[in-house]
Amino acid sequence: MGHLPEPVSGVLELIGNTPMIRLTKLDTGVCDLYLKLESQNPGGSIKDRIGLSMIEQAEKDGLLKPGGTIVEATAGNTGLGLALVAAQKGYKLILVIPDKMSQDKIFHLKALGVDVRLTRSDVEKGHPEYYQDVAARITKETPGSFFVNQFSNEANPKAHETGTGPEIWEQMDHKVEAIVAGVGSGGTISGLGTFFKSVNPDIDVVLADPVGSVLAEAVWTGTPATEVGSWVVEGIGEDFIPDILKMELMDKAYAISDHEALMTIREVLAKEGLLLGSSSGTLIGAALKYCREQTEPKRVVTLAPDTGNKYLSKAFNDYWMEDQGFIQREQVGDLRDLITRRTEDRAVVTVKPDDTLLTAYGRMKLYDVSQLPVLNEEGKLEGIIDEMDILMAVEGDEQKFSLPISEKMATNLKTLPKSAEIKDLLPIFNDGMVAIIEDDDGFHGIITRIDVMNYLRAKLRNEKHHSF
Repeated sequence: MGHLPEPVSGVLELIGNTPMIRLTKLDTGVCDLYLKLESQNPGGSIKDRIGLSMIEQAEKDGLLKPGGTIVEATAGNTGLGLALVAAQKGYKLILVIPDKMSQDKIFHLKALGVDVRLTRSDVEKGHPEYYQDVAARITKETPGSFFVNQFSNEANPKAHETGTGPEIWEQMDHKVEAIVAGVGSGGTISGLGTFFKSVNPDIDVVLADPVGSVLAEAVWTGTPATEVGSWVVEGIGEDFIPDILKMELMDKAYAISDHEALMTIREVLAKEGLLLGSSSGTLIGAALKYCREQTEPKRVVTLAPDTGNKYLSKAFNDYWMEDQGFIQREQVGDLRDLITRRTEDRAVVTVKPDDTLLTAYGRMKLYDVSQLPVLNEEGKLEGIIDEMDILMAVEGDEQKFSLPISEKMATNLKTLPKSAEIKDLLPIFNDGMVAIIEDDDGFHGIITRIDVMNYLRAKLRNEKHHSF
């Protein structure tokens, strides 16, 4: 048995000293690609480091007093890092969060006692609802509060210059030719860049940036992109250059699309067995591009900024990935292409006639659907049960949740064969019903209005893509 770490006193002592792993199953060209598992920090991300660093620096500077309130704007894991530290140190924490943050992260924050304030993610710096401006405003209105402002806080890059960087250097036996990192606030790549350039100016500092962010363009041309796009990868990419970001340290940059980032973390899970977050896909995607361009062997290091546990409902959810257009099911050329959960894919969620209304309600909640087909033991469709059926049955008497579904399901069903056309669905929707696709070879699934809209949106997206 190898040497085991000694017990520590409190969770904050677990921040840092994260493992390093060499990736062995991905195509890294002539290079060896190493991954610093920042996902192993107690809060699940690299941002635990700066959460601790910025709060402790504020305490030293007298900006944060016992019983005070911490305020921050965050689109990602900085909030979780601050929440972990604030909870341990007894501070109140108000976080202003753009509404694209995953529900999993929000649930995590609220469980830590954070006062979460959601704001718009579709507005740029200077708009009154821009998350940083909202946080600054809350700070002014809250006595005894401290605005962390990670984008300008020098304790942010310092955490990586004095902590993360030296750790990597020691773990790699002082043999590193390139470091690949992204920009959320700018602290990671600035701190790492400062450290690695100090130990060896020839080390390449490589920026991994989402397509739509303005930063890769700034590395390529010296000027940030003037048009800001949108991206779904969380906690990385910017629409401006943060104050603490040291652009002069960067030698190369790669712009990685959402599709490439998300498919990369799915591949890393399948091949390397590592469950990583969406920004890890951007970093690893850029690192793989860099490695495959090299003609001489290099030892390249990148980071896994956070764990994939917070993205199970998105990046690792086939239905969400299909809805966003990142993966495509095989098309069969009939109405089955519109069914989200098809019988043929063993994906349809059903109930039996003798199941209770409580069972139906539970499955609707679990799978986030509003109606369920009712199939008998032979797999034949006998009815449909929806939210309104259950509500009308139990309103005024919750004991009726124990009633069998057969007593409350709708049986006046309108079915269509899979060979019907989309226009044939409209009269059924107009009657307030869902379309049941069933013919001689059995029940295939149900189609709702939103299924049709998703299908048409995906079709439009594909047409635009192929028109270029």
